[in-house]
Amino acid sequence: MNPSASTAPTLKAVDHYIGGQRLPSSGAAGTTLNSPVDGKPLGLLHPASTAELDQTVAAAQKAFLEWRATPVKERVQPLFRFKQLVEDNIAELSQLVTAENGKTPAESEAGIRKGLEVVEYATSLPQLITGELLEVSSGVDCYTRSYPLGVTAGITPFNFPAMVPFWMFPLAIATGNSFILKPSDQVPFTPLRLAELLSQAGLPAGVFNVLQGGRETVEALLDHRGIAAAAFVGSTPVARTVYARGTAAGKRMLALGGAKNHLVVMPDADPEVTARNVVSSAMGCAGQRCMAASVLLAVGNCDHIIEAIINVARGIRLGQDMGAIINPKARDRIVGYIDRAAAGSTKVLLDGRGAKVAGKEGGNYVGPTIIDGVVPGQEWACDEIFGPVLSILRVKALDEALAIENASPFGNAAAIYTSDGGTAAYFEARANAGMVGINIGVPVPREPFAFGGWNESRFGIGDITGRDGLAFWTKTRKVTKKWSAASAKNWMS
Repeated sequence: MNPSASTAPTLKAVDHYIGGQRLPSSGAAGTTLNSPVDGKPLGLLHPASTAELDQTVAAAQKAFLEWRATPVKERVQPLFRFKQLVEDNIAELSQLVTAENGKTPAESEAGIRKGLEVVEYATSLPQLITGELLEVSSGVDCYTRSYPLGVTAGITPFNFPAMVPFWMFPLAIATGNSFILKPSDQVPFTPLRLAELLSQAGLPAGVFNVLQGGRETVEALLDHRGIAAAAFVGSTPVARTVYARGTAAGKRMLALGGAKNHLVVMPDADPEVTARNVVSSAMGCAGQRCMAASVLLAVGNCDHIIEAIINVARGIRLGQDMGAIINPKARDRIVGYIDRAAAGSTKVLLDGRGAKVAGKEGGNYVGPTIIDGVVPGQEWACDEIFGPVLSILRVKALDEALAIENASPFGNAAAIYTSDGGTAAYFEARANAGMVGINIGVPVPREPFAFGGWNESRFGIGDITGRDGLAFWTKTRKVTKKWSAASAKNWMS
């Protein structure tokens, strides 16, 4: 299939995937899903009923009993084959992501390939969870073993239909759990295709399941006594609520929230490199990602760099270099921010309102937008707009920029552009974020370095990938062993 095709694939049924097969939903009245790209209908989604949730948990529990007893070297074999199947079908998957999410085909493919890094990491599990062994006293050994938790769940957002689920299920199932994915009700199709590829790769039925629905389905999952742990990615207000509800129900929880990421630009930064990188960070994926740079803190005289940024952003071809906004409501919310900025004391240097793409007039588009003259405390400096809007705050010194960055309640990412190593080290040591970039505007780490922010960008302990991810989906048993009496007396004799 052609990943650059402009028309959405013909998709009608939005099924669940339960116990190794696609099943139509018998839930409440359906919601029509339209492609953000051109507004054409994609299908009808019915949220899961209580009976379907119970059926899914039962299928996952049945599969878990055998899957947990499968040696880890055997558990990772389907993931090896799954990775190859995803690569073989990446054009189709990219088209699917573009149709339901609105990304450009290149962005869709990049997200899938980034997610596959976690699959690769999961396949190395036999080398990662070998446990520890120590002779703690004469004739006495202590060692550790990792065990799965049981039936686990992942609740994922609309902005990365493939990549964010990849953060969760490869590690969860490789460590011996069964898994239920509840994707955003705005992007239900990509996860269904991933489920089919996992089955084709030889994953036993019931180990991976997909349950469709919205808020009510999420709440039912969090309340269900048959689920041991759940991970969530979404906005901070929802992450806080999900974490509280899940932990109140006795579940192990990790909930990643939103952000308001700051880019600090020093006058000595390379103008060309900085301009391209800042625009990519702020406008990539139409700004719909928790790692997007939405605040530029210009230290001193950076007019030459800001001018270069505007020129690069002005050259973005909407519908080709930048995709659509997920739905009309989100588009109108973003436009509302720009409307208020234009009516106030700030200056809109580049205005993305009223954007249209020829032949896709039914799509949801906002063009690149740059707002200057923003001051701390204004909504453009504080709110996660989640669109292609870059706010510029001008400060006199690096410490002033750091004070603004540190005052943010979020803590996903912060970045600095400079040619001075000492300045970069000073910033790195003082930025209040879990992921820091130096001349990189989207400092998403590569595996095995884990993804995760600080402060109100994360609820729970640890990151979602890397070694923290392995720890989240497992529990550890400590064994102390003594077979025969030791010749020497000790406290364990």
